[in-house]
Amino acid sequence: MKGQTLARIFSVAMLLFASQEGLMSQTNQKQKVRNVVLVHGGFVDGSGWGGVYNALKKSGYAVTVVQEATASFADDVATTKRAIAEQNGPVILVGHSYGGAVITEAGNDPKVAGLVYVAAFAPDKGESVSTLIKNPPPGVPVLPIMPPVDGYLLFDKAKFPAFFAGDVSPEKAAFMADSQVPWGVNALNGTISEPAWKAKPSWYLLTT
Repeated sequence: MKGQTLARIFSVAMLLFASQEGLMSQTNQKQKVRNVVLVHGGFVDGSGWGGVYNALKKSGYAVTVVQEATASFADDVATTKRAIAEQNGPVILVGHSYGGAVITEAGNDPKVAGLVYVAAFAPDKGESVSTLIKNPPPGVPVLPIMPPVDGYLLFDKAKFPAFFAGDVSPEKAAFMADSQVPWGVNALNGTISEPAWKAKPSWYLLTT
């Protein structure tokens, strides 16, 4: 595992630690927030959180990785809410990429104490992933997403390593490209009813 990946993993861990400390001071809670729920993005599954999961477990957190089907936004939010309901106490909700949209909606659950966005979409009310990527800023590379087939999207396998997995081994990047999960257009079009980040403590990790 390359240094960049390790740095990102521990950056997330530190963000989570900072978030739970900040929440304690803001709400005078006697019990620390120890539950972390991780929500993955499109084209992948929850196994991509493996390094973050291990780092947080070693730090004493109770960690749950949500396995979304990424076929329907409503279903992914419901799946995430079920994971939240299983937690014993308050929750820090973490989302990457499309997972950021999911936590923006699911984060309204009263058990969610805060949100962490890891290079993720953070839509406002009425927005969706589709609306956010519709008009990219000038100079931003266009993601090599193939045209939809039967309502599902796939990433161009040949360009997957460079655009999606630039800091992992070529072998792992090839495996990720060949095992990618089709991303439903309905999931991209799911709109936010009320963004949780407006009402709850939230942090954003911007990667380069």
